[in-house]
Amino acid sequence: MRTRRQEYVAKIFEQVSRVREEHKKKYGSLAHRLPALVRTAGLAQALAFVEARGKEAGQQLLQDIAEVVGVGNREALLKRSREAKLLEYMDLTRRVLATLDWYRRFAQSVLKVEAGDDREGDRG
Repeated sequence: MRTRRQEYVAKIFEQVSRVREEHKKKYGSLAHRLPALVRTAGLAQALAFVEARGKEAGQQLLQDIAEVVGVGNREALLKRSREAKLLEYMDLTRRVLATLDWYRRFAQSVLKVEAGDDREGDRG
């Protein structure tokens, strides 16, 4: 039997390893920035920010997170973050932050993206 953390690690490694070459820098950059954004703005606002950007790498990261935390797809994750009651919202936030730690680590080791590598990607 594997722990939740082990399940997260295996799935996230698989997802990050499949990121297309043209999206690696943006995906990795978001993986680095999203945990701080969740902590400062809140889960629903942080996810809505990434969704509103409309970039494919961000959409893929949201989809990947949704699959790992077990809510289905990107749209379901966004909806749940907006509509969850307090305890469910807190649990979802905790699970998303746990996954983001691994996305950040694999952005460094697999994608070779360090924090701050995509400053120009902040525009538009």
